[in-house]
Amino acid sequence: MVQFQILSGKSAGARWVARRFPVQIGRDDASDLQVEQDGVWEKHCELTLDPGEGFVLSARPDALMTINHQPAQSAHLRNGDSIELGSARLRFWLADPPRRNLLGREILVWALMIIVILGQVIAILFKLP
Repeated sequence: MVQFQILSGKSAGARWVARRFPVQIGRDDASDLQVEQDGVWEKHCELTLDPGEGFVLSARPDALMTINHQPAQSAHLRNGDSIELGSARLRFWLADPPRRNLLGREILVWALMIIVILGQVIAILFKLP
């Protein structure tokens, strides 16, 4: 999963995680990520996942977009890239991995350690070979 961090406007600091692809970005209510700042079109750009190439961000024709302060119509995104759509600034990040509950594994490891220690204590007390 990937996420966008909003760097400007009234939603600055917010993070949005993409759960499916393609991702539509724009002002439109049907957009996956709604950005309502000056210069952002109804359907400004689209993020797709190309298995061979990675994440590709493509702007609609005549829509202004910069990636790392360089004008672009389409670009392969990398972790930490800065995106400007009109007056909106976003940062592209890989999303944090989901946390797993490791309680069962921890209990198993502690139980095995206790069994080994008890086995050693019994072997020492009864002088077993």
